Amino acid sequence: MTGLPDTITACLFDLDGVLTGTAAVHREAWKLTFDEFLRERDGQAFEEFTARDYETYVDGRPRADGVREFLRSREIELPEGTPDDVPSAETVNGVGNRKNELVLKMIDEHGVAPYPGSVRYLDVVRAAGLRIAVVTSSANGARVLDAAELSHYVEARVDGVTIRERGLKGKPAPDSFLAGARALGVEPAHAAVFEDAQSGVQAGKDGGFGFVVGVNRTDQADELRARGATIVVNDLAELLEETA
Repeated sequence: MTGLPDTITACLFDLDGVLTGTAAVHREAWKLTFDEFLRERDGQAFEEFTARDYETYVDGRPRADGVREFLRSREIELPEGTPDDVPSAETVNGVGNRKNELVLKMIDEHGVAPYPGSVRYLDVVRAAGLRIAVVTSSANGARVLDAAELSHYVEARVDGVTIRERGLKGKPAPDSFLAGARALGVEPAHAAVFEDAQSGVQAGKDGGFGFVVGVNRTDQADELRARGATIVVNDLAELLEETA
């Protein structure tokens, strides 16, 4: 009924790009932030932040990790700073906070819409008695869930705030998904991970989870399979069609 093996008793969902369309908002905010930063720094030698940069260095990672990894790819080093740096600070955290300020403005202006297929799937999963958690690198997880009216589905949430407070390693390390499984009281082998980011799929595989669903929102099905996805779908509703 859920398209999952009978051994699976819990579902751990990434948020942006899996349950809601906010991955596109994050992608746009990162591009605006990095392009402005690079223009100011490099002048006529400016090279834009690309979709490949996003997928390789930023997508699915905690905010500061994404800044650090992308800047390293351009051989740029900034002071680390602290999580409460002002957005104008020329630090890793300052650049990340600049992006976060922008994404919150975009969410406030345009709202958050869940994918209809994901809502259908959540309904079926809950009706089947499976446990549900959201595991996201975003520090805005609670805000996005509330705005999308999805909070009532979620028994446990591990987000960017949790990751920072507990000192967890971000995706592609499996720490955040393992924390989600512990919060639901299930073993990883009995939990399924749902991810649209290559880093998140890698985390699901490396964490020993029983089933890893790659959600192909940005034409990277081959990459998701290569990172360890058990199955790749374009929308979660396809899992319902598999067993209809």
